[in-house]
Amino acid sequence: MVAALRYLGSACGRARGGFPGACRPASGRPWSQCGGGRSTSTSTSTSSFDIVIVGGGIVGLASARALILRHPALSIGVLEKEKDLALHQTGHNSGVIHSGIYYKPESLKAKLCVQGAALIYEYCNQKGISYKQCGKLIVAVDQEEIPRLQSLYERGLQNGVQGLKLIQQEDIKKKEPYCRGLMAIDCPYTGIVDYRQVALSFAQDFQEAGGSVLTSFEVKDIEMAKESPSSSKDGMKYPIVIKNTKGEEIRCQYVVTCAGLYSDRISELSGCSPDPQIVPFRGDYLLLKPEKCYLVKGNIYPVPDSRFPFLGVHFTPRMDGNIWLGPNAVLAFKREGYRPFDFNARDVMDIIINSGLIKLVSQNFSYGVNEIYKACFLGATVKYLQKFIPEITIGDILRGPAGVRAQALDRDGNLVEDFVFDGGVGHIGNRILHVRNAPSPAATSSIAISEMIVDEVQQRFEL
Repeated sequence: MVAALRYLGSACGRARGGFPGACRPASGRPWSQCGGGRSTSTSTSTSSFDIVIVGGGIVGLASARALILRHPALSIGVLEKEKDLALHQTGHNSGVIHSGIYYKPESLKAKLCVQGAALIYEYCNQKGISYKQCGKLIVAVDQEEIPRLQSLYERGLQNGVQGLKLIQQEDIKKKEPYCRGLMAIDCPYTGIVDYRQVALSFAQDFQEAGGSVLTSFEVKDIEMAKESPSSSKDGMKYPIVIKNTKGEEIRCQYVVTCAGLYSDRISELSGCSPDPQIVPFRGDYLLLKPEKCYLVKGNIYPVPDSRFPFLGVHFTPRMDGNIWLGPNAVLAFKREGYRPFDFNARDVMDIIINSGLIKLVSQNFSYGVNEIYKACFLGATVKYLQKFIPEITIGDILRGPAGVRAQALDRDGNLVEDFVFDGGVGHIGNRILHVRNAPSPAATSSIAISEMIVDEVQQRFEL
């Protein structure tokens, strides 16, 4: 496993200096805004922030919120390339509030997921955000799965997951009347929520505390300023220049990147290492027809096979009452490729040349072929689903939405299992923190992750 908390090069340099109480935007046309809070205007003239967060997904917004709540005197800006926030991984996931059972004991994923689930429930209660603590069954349908199920149960206990129980056939039927299984882990603490709603609430908190959200700002370059802007009285207090694809720029003292599917490229733009590389995996969902949604009450998951990298197709209730079936896991040929034939030449070349994908494919060839087969033929997926709920037929399902997972992959073809944070060396590297790998359960863990990021920012930048 790649180290959970990794720093490239030497320990970061400590940049000192006072922080002004607010940013000083220049006059000009307004930036696109999202959520509540104060508005900010700027132009191609330079606006300055103490800290900039690149990426307006749930982790970036949670981190911005945590930073400004802990350091209200700092001027903090969030940059998002889209016209709105939380449109990609945050807006295309299953909505599950994970319990933390799957992850290696003592790993960051295990610790932050267990902590994060409690914090998400607490936050939703405070903000009046609807959620359902509908629970989850991890179901063994074959005798050979029972030892793996029991091992998973022990792992969950080690991770401190609340309320876990091993249950038998009769208790499975009490919780999921239509589900067939020999034994199951009952995870009552698992829930569902609309994570985009949570992310937008984080953005509103951030803006109401004085933060600025700048949308339609696609970062093209991150570099050290060669001179202070002509209108500035602060000299080189804001030495980092962030430019977008329109030629506009902002300046700042420090940068935190939470760029998801583009985390490797943003790191490379800043002069830091591009590794681990991001390889996009598309997950396609099926929908259970509304008249058949009575077949599923809570989350129903298979017993994961440790030989393969993903959890397998599962049954997921949604806040709108729908039931999603999936996802599968197939290679996407575009980083934001939500449709099967979406294609981007640069993304494909990066996958082939720069990542360890070829090694991953060779190690998991049968799994990959099976996933592609199920993606093409609904009957194959239905046959798999019938292991759990025999009543489901091919006439009961429809093709549904898809998401793309930003999976970090090392050059030896290993999936990076844990969260990865790093910086670099040199003038920019000492002023930047990259959140390099934050896949599922990052949404569940977002508040806990943000607190850890703020701790690291404080230490690294001596706030």
